[in-house]
Amino acid sequence: MAGLMTGMLLAALDQTIVGTALPTIVGELGGINHYSWVVTAYLLASTASTPLYGKISDLYGRRPVFLFSIGTFLVGSLLAGLSQNMTQLIITRGIQGLGAGGLLTLAFTIISDVVSPRERGRYQGLFGAVFGIASVAGPLVGGYFAEHDWRWIFYINVPIAIVAIVVCYHVMRLIPFHRRPHSIDWIGASLMVVAVSCLLLALSWGGNQYAWGSPTIIGLFAAGGVLALLFVLQESRAGEPILPLKLFRRRTFALANTASFVLGLVMFGSIIFIPLYLQIVKGATPTESGLLMLPMMAGVIVTSVLSGQAMSRIGRYKWFPVAGSGVLTAGMLLFTQLHVSTTLWLAFFYMVVIGVGLGLCMQSLVLAVQNSVDLRDLGAGTSAATFFRSLGGSFGVAILGAVLSARLSVELAERLPGAVSRLTPDQAARFEASGGASNFSINQPSVIRALPAPLREAIQFAFVDALHRVFLISGIVAIVAVLVTLALPDHKLHGPEPISEEDSATSAEARAQTLL
Repeated sequence: MAGLMTGMLLAALDQTIVGTALPTIVGELGGINHYSWVVTAYLLASTASTPLYGKISDLYGRRPVFLFSIGTFLVGSLLAGLSQNMTQLIITRGIQGLGAGGLLTLAFTIISDVVSPRERGRYQGLFGAVFGIASVAGPLVGGYFAEHDWRWIFYINVPIAIVAIVVCYHVMRLIPFHRRPHSIDWIGASLMVVAVSCLLLALSWGGNQYAWGSPTIIGLFAAGGVLALLFVLQESRAGEPILPLKLFRRRTFALANTASFVLGLVMFGSIIFIPLYLQIVKGATPTESGLLMLPMMAGVIVTSVLSGQAMSRIGRYKWFPVAGSGVLTAGMLLFTQLHVSTTLWLAFFYMVVIGVGLGLCMQSLVLAVQNSVDLRDLGAGTSAATFFRSLGGSFGVAILGAVLSARLSVELAERLPGAVSRLTPDQAARFEASGGASNFSINQPSVIRALPAPLREAIQFAFVDALHRVFLISGIVAIVAVLVTLALPDHKLHGPEPISEEDSATSAEARAQTLL
């Protein structure tokens, strides 16, 4: 468990740690036109490689593939810290993503190999706690290193990865793996990787590097759609498919993965804006904004652990994602009530609500998928659950980011002229000389905080109003997750019922009497 949780922490932490320091990194390395690629390269590599790891581990065994993924992540992190320009950083971030794809899915798969579904919840609840820690520790640690030496954002992964390799190599003794005749569907793997890459690039570039209606974006969407169709056709006739289509005939598998996609879109697509609210509106530094996210982390950790134990005790999983998606919907709608004057204590309460919702959902859906597949498809099934959640998160970051940018442009166009008119002549001259409204972005809160009061307040009000649109859409989308999880079958978890302390003591006494 220590080795698996350490490996998962690496991948989960790297999803959140880099964003805070990106302005600092770009300021030193240059290449502002490649800014988004630092994030996109990691997302592409980790999302597209996730199903591959599941299938390859089914064919070659979990332990060597998990150790390979840690090693790949370690090499990528070391090279990323040594990068001297943006091109090198983008390439090494892609290497990190290749390793992360295995770390995220194989930890769940390995636990599912050695523990029955009935007992699995209590262990996977701890993995949910790891995600909760990473969601807060990432911005916190990233902010600290951004203020000191940004290269340690990547170097810090090296000792953690070494510890994970040593622990897993020495103590991970899994069920003996028996190699069987096999063939890897390389055509299907290639089609899937390129299809996902085209769709994610279209969503990442649309409205930023290129207009949504440009030939480049339309071409990427068209290519992604055609390649996705070819992938489905290939999987339907492949002997060893990367993503077995037969699994989607099982109602639980199809519905749980649909819910994972929707919740991933809501979770990753909107929560990343909360630290920006704390920095732009409340004036927190990157490090302080990480600390202020602690209430959400507490909600995720406590609920993940308790819900995991409850699922093991009850032996059923359905009502945990139903309740979690409902609470998450309420949390998203509560965040539409955030204002510039909202107290931190009220914001903390909203964060706890979202944390509780996430804690109830995250592991229960993975457990539902694992409970619905046969042992030989366990790796492919688990990687599918991780893949759809990551894919939803990637889509969410791009779609809701575009919604925020579009709405913010409208709000700023309405508010900035009035704010500029309230500046002194000297302030107005300096503002125009520095580039005017184009001199700042929401990814540079420190620049916004340094603006004259009328401009700063106008931007804060515009940002909050734009944020309301994001959380409203997230709340509406989360309702879809509620409906999908309500349709889940209420199956029992496979495996023996937990033994109570009284029964355990009676059993131990009986064994002692037998020995006597």
